Amino acid sequence: MTPLMNSVAQVSRRRFLIGSMAFACAERWFIAEAEAIEPIIDVHQHTNYSGRTNEQLIQHQHALGVTTTVLLPAGSLYGLDAQCGGNETVVDLAKQRPDEFLYFANEVSNLPDARKEIERYLKGGARGIGEQKFRVACDSPEMQQIAELAQEYGVPILMHFQHETYNTGIERFHKMLEKFPKVNFIGHAQTWWANIDAKHDQPVLYPVTCVTPGGITDRLLSDYPNMFGDFSAGSGLNALIRDEEHTRGFLERHQNKLLYGSDCNDISGRGAACQGAQILAAIRRLAANRGVVRKILYENAARLLKIPQPKRSG
Repeated sequence: MTPLMNSVAQVSRRRFLIGSMAFACAERWFIAEAEAIEPIIDVHQHTNYSGRTNEQLIQHQHALGVTTTVLLPAGSLYGLDAQCGGNETVVDLAKQRPDEFLYFANEVSNLPDARKEIERYLKGGARGIGEQKFRVACDSPEMQQIAELAQEYGVPILMHFQHETYNTGIERFHKMLEKFPKVNFIGHAQTWWANIDAKHDQPVLYPVTCVTPGGITDRLLSDYPNMFGDFSAGSGLNALIRDEEHTRGFLERHQNKLLYGSDCNDISGRGAACQGAQILAAIRRLAANRGVVRKILYENAARLLKIPQPKRSG
């Protein structure tokens, strides 16, 4: 090859590389832009979470790309073990920014005035009940009272299942689903997500073994139209990444029953510091297609919470 031909070849290679890089960058930009304009409903956040201010929470949700956030208050005696705010704090923020925040109502289920307290906020516009994270059995008379109230107002209940601590006895929860078929229940937390595995050992809260399909959670989602799952917190993230081959099938199988939630108390809303961001990334990576992603990040929650869904083009 002559020096001139060599020079021309080098220029051509450079142009090809530059063009390829430009195309790759443009492709990534279009993907990022498409994700950015897709609405996201976060069904699990808290005010005053570990001391985080409302301004920090707002910035956090914006960094995640969340368009609608559901605020879950604590009961009057506990801070949901996260030291978060109660009913009035979620109402205040939702009133300040009604286009971005919705709220649930809550109270410790075994207090005498629990029904009265929750009903007061349901009448004021609460979209659901929870996070129910209290030391009762999941099918206790107290929880049945909460389910009766949810049925009366047509709202869902978000429940934290934790072995021998909160909403105990998950193996009996099918009885609640059968007794209250018109109430939509949203499962969350360690024992809920650990039980995707048919071989789960109940005292283990964050299992890392490969998953055998057909666990309690898998069956409840399959068998009961009124059972849903909230992917928030470390437990939801662990369920997504512990066995990614299983996760792909799980997301496909239950694509109409799964919801995105963050439940993180950081102030970044980005990267490894934020489990909400990691959950988003895992769902986008492991779901079969954009349609499944859209259901989990928005459409399923919009249907449950009666949020109008925007028209999509194409």
